[in-house]
Amino acid sequence: MDLDEEYTTYVRGRLSWLRKIAYSLCQDWHRADDLVQTAITRLYVKWRRARAADDLDAYVRVVLIRVFLAEQRKGWFSRVRLAPATSHQPVEHGDRDTAMDLRRALAAVPPRQRATLVLRFHCDLSVEQTAHALGCSTGTVKSQTARGLATLRAMLGEPEPRLARAEEC
Repeated sequence: MDLDEEYTTYVRGRLSWLRKIAYSLCQDWHRADDLVQTAITRLYVKWRRARAADDLDAYVRVVLIRVFLAEQRKGWFSRVRLAPATSHQPVEHGDRDTAMDLRRALAAVPPRQRATLVLRFHCDLSVEQTAHALGCSTGTVKSQTARGLATLRAMLGEPEPRLARAEEC
């Protein structure tokens, strides 16, 4: 039997046992599943050494406990990500012709600009979140957004917005 098969056989046989231990530690089945997943991932990485342990169950139990304790040392905010709930349902009201024109124009925008526009305005991400998702700087996001909006306006036949001049203020 190769190492991967040996690992898989072991984990399948001990999964419910590990979940019970994890639940006893954290009193939440969802969190227990996360702890077990992290522990068995670490076990896989160290499988060559772990399988040679005198008591493999004790070794895995220690890994699980260490995962739990490491998570406890982190603050609540680093474990929980709160995000506003967004609806993925299409909006039923509005002008369908305009929506089709907008989709057609968006499809013609260069891919990087399109990705920036979709992340910023459809997914409602911040400049920083968009930069992280695209692996670029915030300045690049801002310039790609501006260029993408200019391209959309040109394709839709809308004039560029004018900046207010000092005399008009």
